[in-house]
Amino acid sequence: MLSKKQTIFCIQEMEKMFPNAHCELVHKNTFELLIAVVLSAQCTDALVNKVTASLFEKYRTPEDYLAVPLEELEGDIRSIGLYRNKAKNIQGLSRRLIEDFDGKVPDTHEALESLPGVGRKTANVVLSVGFGIPAIAVDTHVERVTKRLAICRWKDSVQEVEATLKRKLPKEMWSQAHHDLIFFGRYHCKARKPECPTCPLLSICREGKKQAKARGFDG
Repeated sequence: MLSKKQTIFCIQEMEKMFPNAHCELVHKNTFELLIAVVLSAQCTDALVNKVTASLFEKYRTPEDYLAVPLEELEGDIRSIGLYRNKAKNIQGLSRRLIEDFDGKVPDTHEALESLPGVGRKTANVVLSVGFGIPAIAVDTHVERVTKRLAICRWKDSVQEVEATLKRKLPKEMWSQAHHDLIFFGRYHCKARKPECPTCPLLSICREGKKQAKARGFDG
């Protein structure tokens, strides 16, 4: 397992590689961010942005999403995976926002996770990106990278990965580290064919060393 010092070093190297790492979901406010993150489950940010380009022109408030039949909203997001369930959740969370939060997106974990379709990861993204509150959202990229590097254990749950990152990184690094890990996982340490030969972290990466041996290059 990597130490706190080694973990911080990894994040700093990722920042050097991707100095502009940021949330790639296009949004103009916290409500649009919430909708985009809900839509992004098991879906690429690129596809979500393609759909929301027109979606956010048609729907601007929670009331707008409730003003149309569910079938119409389903049609508007049909190209996104799990669109039926996501449409139902979007109308459900819109109703909850109006009834319980004066139509505004709340800024606490408890309140956000009370909304239909909003789990821990979505809440963390909204808090971090939308409100500037330090948080680490663990998606597939974050989980894969931290386990390959041995920042976390292979058997760790998503909650344990989040807790370990929070323990090994200073709080002021949490939000940016989330973006750094995602960019590193999305564009370099990919699920298939990670770019181990050119990785600045190869010397301390347990999985990279295995890849090096298997693929015949020196780590």
